[in-house]
Amino acid sequence: MGPIGPGSLVLIAIVALIIFGPKKLPQLGRAAGDTLREFKNATKGLADDQEENKKKEDQ
Repeated sequence: MGPIGPGSLVLIAIVALIIFGPKKLPQLGRAAGDTLREFKNATKGLADDQEENKKKEDQ
């Protein structure tokens, strides 16, 4: 199974537009972006904590 092509993305966008409507899509996109940003910050914090613990163990 290969990556999603441009035709598939267009189809997904049309289905999302039909299901959620044009007024709700920007809110959903904003919520998805906020969620991804929060997840990225949380995983970065975990990686930083692991590096600090590794440095403490090496000393």
